[in-house]
Amino acid sequence: MRFAHVVPDGVDEPQLVLVEEDRATVVSRLFDGAPSRLQRLIEGGDALLARVRDAAADPEVEWMPLGSPVFASAILDTPVTIAVGLNYAAHSSELGLKADAAPTIFTLWPGSLGGHRQTTTWPRSLSQSVDYEAELGVVIGPAARDVALEDALDHVWGYTVVNDITARDIQFSEAQWSRCKSFDGFTPTGPFVVTADEISDPQDLHIWAVVDGQTVQDASTGQMIHPVAKLVSYLSRSATLLPGTLISTGSPGGAGYSRDPQIFLRDRSTVTVGIDGIGELTTFCRITD
Repeated sequence: MRFAHVVPDGVDEPQLVLVEEDRATVVSRLFDGAPSRLQRLIEGGDALLARVRDAAADPEVEWMPLGSPVFASAILDTPVTIAVGLNYAAHSSELGLKADAAPTIFTLWPGSLGGHRQTTTWPRSLSQSVDYEAELGVVIGPAARDVALEDALDHVWGYTVVNDITARDIQFSEAQWSRCKSFDGFTPTGPFVVTADEISDPQDLHIWAVVDGQTVQDASTGQMIHPVAKLVSYLSRSATLLPGTLISTGSPGGAGYSRDPQIFLRDRSTVTVGIDGIGELTTFCRITD
């Protein structure tokens, strides 16, 4: 199943929709008490997801063309966004940083979350070296605490696309990476969250990025140093991963910082990152003086 948060005409708050091909239905209209946000659907567990699935199969359900809605972040109300750095050998090498035996972990601030086809804005005075990073996002379902490697994927509710936008000049001037990646709108997600049953192997997905019409990243999630199952197991050893937690699993090689000449996001740049089987996520860029 495929879900998104959209803002329908005349409505102020994002609404959870179930998407099938080129049509969508508002989940909260399926039955009394149906969730209007993804976080509540995840917290409801398998029983609530099954009820949504069954209700959507009713021939009386009202579907609407998906069209080009206003998307909010595919992930809203998450307990935390956990990011993984240096998880592809090519990316760690091009940044001149060593990939350690243990994953590099940091968190992203809530205000950084953004949606598909939204505009991300930052001041030129703060950074002129803003980069893109296509990443696979993993959404936790059942709470995970001290999970064995072989059981880790049982705790994954679904997957999404993340663009881990990064101010490189700030990244290399500070000892931690949270601020350089947490400007408002620097973590677009979506457009969709795809339930885990739709992805047979999270380590066999084509991942890519296009900036202003040029393909700049083109890789496979199979190139991860620390696969999804290992990340979930590793993170769960020290703290409980709550339902709805988003894990951004790292970026493959091809970052703009390492290119000759370098490619940074400019005023009016358009960047699209995508993962086959999950979706394509587009961000428009504006730089203010």
